[in-house]
Amino acid sequence: MGPARPLLLTAGMVFAVDQLLKVAIVFWLDLINRGSIDVLPPYLNLRMAWNRGVNFGLFAGDSDVMRWFLVGLAVAISAWVVWWMLTERPGRRAMISGGLLVGGALGNGVDRVLYGAVADFLNMSCCGINNPYAFNVADISIFLGAIGLVLFASGDAKARDDGAKGG
Repeated sequence: MGPARPLLLTAGMVFAVDQLLKVAIVFWLDLINRGSIDVLPPYLNLRMAWNRGVNFGLFAGDSDVMRWFLVGLAVAISAWVVWWMLTERPGRRAMISGGLLVGGALGNGVDRVLYGAVADFLNMSCCGINNPYAFNVADISIFLGAIGLVLFASGDAKARDDGAKGG
């Protein structure tokens, strides 16, 4: 695995945890039929939602064209991030961030292939604010990965280059 180890391990772990939680919560706990389960209301609830679009249901549609476009987009973005990480060889934090993004994108992509939509189920509210949206582990990973790439990709590469130059 070499220098790509943090990227590949993180992507694999995120993908596995995302898919296992989806199976456990949506099917084993039967959230698909129950619709909702209050865990620690209002802070943590399970609310079944099928997202056919992207974040917050944007670009949602029932067409197979949009479904397969979003699957292709997830694969293309994942492939580009892996290529970028392997080409640029940024530091460990950027590699982990890339892995978070790739694992999450592929997790949601598999949902679209298997179910036609992304299985969202986490709902969190606090402090009198009622959050109407549900999300999943893949969504969290994509968000954290994107933020991490913004914060660490150029900084890690600069630190690596400065270290190689002696200072």
